[in-house]
Amino acid sequence: MQVSSLNEVKIYSLSCGKSLPEWLSDRKKRALQKKDVDVRRRIELIQDFEMPTVCTTIKVSKDGQYILATGTYKPRVRCYDTYQLSLKFERCLDSEVVTFEILSDDYSKIVFLHNDRYIEFHSQSGFYYKTRIPKFGRDFSYHYPSCDLYFVGASSEVYRLNLEQGRYLNPLQTNAAENNVCDINSVHGLFATGTIEGRVECWDPRTRNRVGLLDCALNSVTADSEINSLPTISALKFNGALTMAVGTSTGQGKIFTSLEPEHDLNDVCLYPNSGMLFTANETPKMGIYYIPVLGPAPRWCSFLDNLTEELEENPESTVYDDYKFVTKKDLENLGLTHLIGSPFLRAYMHGFFMDIRLYHKVKLMVNPFAYEEYRKDKIRQKIEETRAQRVQLKKLPKVNKELALKLIEEEEEKQKSTWKKKVKNLPSILTDDRFKVMFENPDFQVDEESEEFRLLNPLVSKISEKRKKKLRLLEEQELREKEEEEEPEGKPSDAESSESSDDEKDWVEEVRRQRRLLRQEGKTTRQQVQEDQQTVLQPQFYEIKAGEEFRSFKDSATKQKLMNKTLEDRLKLEAKNGTLNVSDTTVGSKQLTFTLKRSEQQKQQQEAEKLHRQERKKLRRSAGHLRSRPQRGRPWH
Repeated sequence: MQVSSLNEVKIYSLSCGKSLPEWLSDRKKRALQKKDVDVRRRIELIQDFEMPTVCTTIKVSKDGQYILATGTYKPRVRCYDTYQLSLKFERCLDSEVVTFEILSDDYSKIVFLHNDRYIEFHSQSGFYYKTRIPKFGRDFSYHYPSCDLYFVGASSEVYRLNLEQGRYLNPLQTNAAENNVCDINSVHGLFATGTIEGRVECWDPRTRNRVGLLDCALNSVTADSEINSLPTISALKFNGALTMAVGTSTGQGKIFTSLEPEHDLNDVCLYPNSGMLFTANETPKMGIYYIPVLGPAPRWCSFLDNLTEELEENPESTVYDDYKFVTKKDLENLGLTHLIGSPFLRAYMHGFFMDIRLYHKVKLMVNPFAYEEYRKDKIRQKIEETRAQRVQLKKLPKVNKELALKLIEEEEEKQKSTWKKKVKNLPSILTDDRFKVMFENPDFQVDEESEEFRLLNPLVSKISEKRKKKLRLLEEQELREKEEEEEPEGKPSDAESSESSDDEKDWVEEVRRQRRLLRQEGKTTRQQVQEDQQTVLQPQFYEIKAGEEFRSFKDSATKQKLMNKTLEDRLKLEAKNGTLNVSDTTVGSKQLTFTLKRSEQQKQQQEAEKLHRQERKKLRRSAGHLRSRPQRGRPWH
């Protein structure tokens, strides 16, 4: 998408970019989109929005759903549906179209004015009727209240064709030799026509009399304007009941903004109630422009508003290779303010464009030490580039260091191969989050002494030695942490090629050697098993310490099971047995209180002591009771 700006009005070109030919298959179009960046970045708002050779006129239906355009070669009309963003139908015609008008809200009623003086009527199904006017026509308008078509052209008369009666009416006689354009006001029905003399004549269709005359050519010419010929009226359009816009062939009038396409324009159409413009060009591709100042984007392409807002947030400055953009302050610093207005400076936005050679010459004269500064910057850039090419310190993980080093080496080999041929880049295991645990958890450590590993990797001994050396070098680099590191010497290309040629032989020999080692290990393990089976198991006796008594082997088994459990399970079990008490303190923390578990002997002893204490209490009570009872014959004192 190309962006241009004039008078602080931004214009977004939505049709710029390469166009693909129609005869290409969908498969080839997709292949081109993958290869060519320009084709991939283009915005195709409406599919196949183009003509075979040239587009002459373009208009939008009143309901805003259909866009109709005419062009050549062969002469044809194409209708595009904005709801589907594609071509709806196409009809071929007998001759080229000068202009056309859509009489209905959709495409069901269309009138075409041809360059051979024929007027062709089309309905929804296709061609309907054809008639002819006396002189070559240039423009026409439709008056809805009276169903009259007004034709202007290479004549002083304005021809009227009544569609209700199906016949021509008396023409309107103007004071002009020829008429170029015409328009009818939709509010009060005033008819206006623009002449080649630069005048605008206004007629009342009810009385068929001229009610006004405007000499636009005389009013547009001032003392400052340079004109080589008489301005003629080339465009005419009503806007509301009291406003009318007039365009002249010499371009007089106040400019709001301007479009500068690569090819000449044949027609311009503004989408209703929006800031979108369609242009018919001298090229197969039709132009689509979006000007946010004129209005919002249409409903069927409302995403353009968000797209343009993002582009405005991140503006890009215009840069040319052979020119340098300078501001007025830069010109004052260089002492070139006297060149303002001369051909050496071209005004653009808030500054000027000047030749890059002139800029360098003047800057060298003003600042003679600029070359030394430039030289120092270049030397600094070269030093940074050489630093980037040095051997970088590789940070290996804690687990599976050799595997990580192997993956890094394979990644480097892949990067070298991509310089020679295109290889599809795949994500690395080291950077993939799915395999992150393999280099963090020690449970995933590769056991290189296992039988499976040694059979699958028979050459692991030689390669592991090389990697261990590299690992030692990397560890030394990590310990030293030097800023400048020497590049390790590599092997010559001949040695590498010879090693690669002998890989197969070494692999076979290593496989055989590993198999022999595994057989020998298997024999030794079998012999050990046989010797263990031949040995007679002797009973073992254990001595119990003094003060302890033997209960059963169940206690040791329960203790072993209890030790295998987690701390949480043991705490729950002890809380259940009553040996653990959990309480909250005033500070907000937890307090654990443990009570020692007594043995059965201690329990029996405590129970016996408790019974003994109870018996002694009974005896004491009974003895005290006997002392307090009086004897017979003795009075109380």
